[in-house]
Amino acid sequence: MSEKTEPGPASLIDPAIDSVLATAGEIGLLAIVHNDMDVPFPADTAKPAYLDEMKALVRRHPGTTIIWAHTGVGRIVRPVRNHAAVLEAMLADGAFRNLYFDLSWTEVAKYVVASPEATRIMATLINRYPDRFLFGTDAVAPTDAAAYLTTDMLYAPLWAALSADARTKVRVGNYERLFDAARSKVRAWETAHLSK
Repeated sequence: MSEKTEPGPASLIDPAIDSVLATAGEIGLLAIVHNDMDVPFPADTAKPAYLDEMKALVRRHPGTTIIWAHTGVGRIVRPVRNHAAVLEAMLADGAFRNLYFDLSWTEVAKYVVASPEATRIMATLINRYPDRFLFGTDAVAPTDAAAYLTTDMLYAPLWAALSADARTKVRVGNYERLFDAARSKVRAWETAHLSK
């Protein structure tokens, strides 16, 4: 949550975010939540500072499709210890069937491809849950095609380690499925509510 909100700081337990997510769920909008899983440079033994609050938030809104941006990684917030296992526990839990993970941004990619072992761990997870991950560039105002494709190119080792089915779903299919479904739900909501 951003510290740039007034009166701030924002919180995952603030009723305002519940209002936003409940409304998104009612209308059929997707909610992309940018929230780091932990604080910058935590103690090695520390439990991720915001993981339980994020889990509780998702549980409170089972009717809202939530995409956790960057798998909870931030500019200076590294993946938590056993990051893939933390994600897998949520993916395996039916209470989080409405939760998806976004792999966009060069900051995320650098951790995923930091070593062959890191790439293997993430590829194994994605191959196990290929319907629950989405890719995006997160390129802000790229000046040319090369700048736009930077994140995609960084992920080359991951793409190579995924099954063909998982690679297609993560790179394009899941986006199309989720956003097309949301579009239909929103149009239905508009028809039901705005024609009155």
